[in-house]
Amino acid sequence: MFRIVLSPVARSSLLFLSLAALALPLPAATAGIEELRVVGDASLAAPFEDVGNYALIDEETLETIALVHPNEAFVRVPGVWISRGSGQEHLTAIRSAVLSGPGACGAFQLLENGVPVRPNGFCNVNGLFELHTELAAGLEVVRGPASALYGGNALRGVINVLAPSTRAGTSITLEAGPWDYGRASLRTGSETESGRVGIAFTGVSANGWRDATGHDQQKLSLSWETGVGDWDVSSLVSAVNLNQETGGFVVGFEAYEDDALRDSNPNPEAYRDLKAVRASSEWTRVLDDGRRLVLTPYARVSDMDFLQHFLPGQPLEENGHWSGGGIGRLHGSNGALDWTLGGQIEYADSWLEETQDGPTIGSPFLVETRPPGTHYDYEVASVMGALFYDLRWQVDDRLAFVHSLRAETIEYDYDNRFLDGNTRDDGSSCGFGGCLYTRPADRDDRFSDLAGRLGLEYAPADDLRAWLTAGIGFRAPQMTELYRLQRGQLVADLDSESLRSLEAGFEHSGAPGSVSLVAFVQRGEDEILRDADGFNVSAGKTKGWGLEWSALARLGEDHEFDVVGTYARHEYDFSRTISGGSTISRGDDVDTAPRWIGSAHWRWRPVDALLVELEGVHVGAYELDPANTDDYRGHTIFNLRTDWQVTEDVRVAARVLNLSDERYADRADLAFGNYRYFPGLPRRLHVAVTWDL
Repeated sequence: MFRIVLSPVARSSLLFLSLAALALPLPAATAGIEELRVVGDASLAAPFEDVGNYALIDEETLETIALVHPNEAFVRVPGVWISRGSGQEHLTAIRSAVLSGPGACGAFQLLENGVPVRPNGFCNVNGLFELHTELAAGLEVVRGPASALYGGNALRGVINVLAPSTRAGTSITLEAGPWDYGRASLRTGSETESGRVGIAFTGVSANGWRDATGHDQQKLSLSWETGVGDWDVSSLVSAVNLNQETGGFVVGFEAYEDDALRDSNPNPEAYRDLKAVRASSEWTRVLDDGRRLVLTPYARVSDMDFLQHFLPGQPLEENGHWSGGGIGRLHGSNGALDWTLGGQIEYADSWLEETQDGPTIGSPFLVETRPPGTHYDYEVASVMGALFYDLRWQVDDRLAFVHSLRAETIEYDYDNRFLDGNTRDDGSSCGFGGCLYTRPADRDDRFSDLAGRLGLEYAPADDLRAWLTAGIGFRAPQMTELYRLQRGQLVADLDSESLRSLEAGFEHSGAPGSVSLVAFVQRGEDEILRDADGFNVSAGKTKGWGLEWSALARLGEDHEFDVVGTYARHEYDFSRTISGGSTISRGDDVDTAPRWIGSAHWRWRPVDALLVELEGVHVGAYELDPANTDDYRGHTIFNLRTDWQVTEDVRVAARVLNLSDERYADRADLAFGNYRYFPGLPRRLHVAVTWDL
């Protein structure tokens, strides 16, 4: 259930229903499907595809992958690593280390049809499981700072999930796999006098290969494309429900190799439950002078509970939000100049509670400083506003200039709904210098930032282009960094993080194949970390550089080969002792930042009805902790996929994942004096049958 609090629910219901009414407009009597021109701004391609850091995983490729977890798709994008956690959980890296911690998710903007999935300042580190990636019409990635067009959370990159298509016809897919894995998918689309309607549903039930790690998940997408007067309207309502038993780390040096440990779950009591609903509607109109106006209202609500099994005392976190807003863009062209002017406004009401049922088990220090009862209980009302523009000037037939700028302000109105200060929930003090949990008094915070990009594109021939782009991104501190404090810090005086980037690249494409090479350098400042006193401070600095490449070769009519890869160095650019006593030294590698990542694919189509694909995925060695005291050696795994169109209406697909049964870790770190791992899944076979009705 969603959180039952009369005032917020009343307001959220009113907002959601009113914007849902916008999302599902009454059809105009004169509107016919043949007249629709739903071109809008759901895709990121227009402002980014010509400057090199944009990638698209298209619908056909996604159908071949048939992903169970987003990690399985994003290995095909250079510079990106979605580190797999337990069940549907994950952590993200885009031209960065894998970022963790309460505000790490603020570095990556997650979009659905170009609309943010969560409010600014209230991100979800596992945000991709809120999106319908399984049946998406495409997955888009912008690597590097994209805040100039997509706001603060686009500090290091953007992932945009294109909603399931509304193509005509109905298909049903049933899939089976090991450990009682079952998935059913339905996709249907139809054309009527009033427009095109699409419904997509995915339901999953699995027990999990490790003890007590099953999950059930349902995702629903409802799309409608229609016309209302002079407007083309493309609307979407999405819903997701997740009930997951969560597996904890297995502990011990290279425990993922141990038969007795790798499929165990030290935290069988852990769980995560999520419900989320979103509605958005993109209204597009071509004005009399040829300019194009796009208005996108949206509304969202979510509720999540999860047991923080990774913390002493295992407190329960409950959080949720309701929010709504709108994005407006005006596109025009004046000869050689294409331009966009836009703005965004958003309001959100977010809340978080953390409670602990029983006493902490462990040392006297842990028992005393992590008491049972209420740790946090707060609500934050936030307002965000932004103005931006995007320009493309075609200097001549070969040379183009691009420029974007965004000014954004967000204000938080924080209300502590419990006792202020550093006490137990009965008001008494903890020993050993005080309780770990500190609740700031009510306060307001405001952050104003600028982001920009500047680029040149040169195309000396139709099949060759090169580019040079500079960008600045930002992210405001997240609510959890400001208001969920520890060890007596009464106020977190934080600044917005910033990232400066410079990239250059070239791309050659033609009938036999294509090749792309991108080089980048970047520097991050005011990165938020927890220091040796447990205080949240804006003291972090990092620098990085790397090479990203992709190549495709078509070998005759039956064979195709592609490879994507990254070599990158991400280093700390400061020295400091941080929480837990670990020491960061300038020049050390950022932990969980493999220098080498990549994948390769060989596809063979012996007959038109059969496709065979062999995939290799490599993750290189990386440091396990900020002090660089030990590392994970990396791994390479192979996957085999086949797709057979048995008849015109029946398709059978089979996948053998981890073909060589490699023993590896999806994630590895060194914390609290322990080696900790999420073991990678063993070899497994999935078979799916699709009926086109």
